[in-house]
Amino acid sequence: MAGALGHAALMDEVYRGQRHIYDFTRKYYLFGRDTLIAGLAAEPGMRVLEVACGTGRNLAKIGRRWPGTALFGLDISAEMLKSARAALGDAARLGAGDACTFDPVTLLGEPAFDRIILSYSLSMIPDWQGALDHAAGCLAPGGQLHVVDFGDLQDLPSAAQSLLRRWLAMFHVEQRAALPEVASRIAAARGLLLESRRGPLGYYAIHVLAAPAVP
Repeated sequence: MAGALGHAALMDEVYRGQRHIYDFTRKYYLFGRDTLIAGLAAEPGMRVLEVACGTGRNLAKIGRRWPGTALFGLDISAEMLKSARAALGDAARLGAGDACTFDPVTLLGEPAFDRIILSYSLSMIPDWQGALDHAAGCLAPGGQLHVVDFGDLQDLPSAAQSLLRRWLAMFHVEQRAALPEVASRIAAARGLLLESRRGPLGYYAIHVLAAPAVP
């Protein structure tokens, strides 16, 4: 709990001012988010949760792209949730919670979700493996967990890779090189089907963990 409280305080410190310019600045280097949203195939009535929803940017786009879905979001930063609530109003149910330990029923009133999203959040969560596994455990039968985050970067020039990593470190962001392996391990342990796609130049990668229709 102490670790979660410390991370929440850090995120509030980082985003107290940054939240006002977050969406404008991040569109220049958080690529693949809209590709993920386009691939959700979310039908009306489906419950869509974004873990670490930030400003609500993705949830707002999901609501427009997939009308009729029920939107949910959580974030550990109270500062980010101010922006999300302002952006989404009553279009989504939001709550303050830790990605690794949140209780979906207590926090959001739902036991499971048909689509869950982790968008450039694992690279900021200290226990990112725990967060990925916890999200996978919140899938409804037939549900899908969609993850987009920094990829292997291997087709970028080495100087560009170094510059990007230094830039990300300024915001407490770290590329998770083991993400493909960890996603595969979690999928196997939970009986999920994993599909992965590498973005241009390896800048980002999308991983989809899909639950069987019958548990």
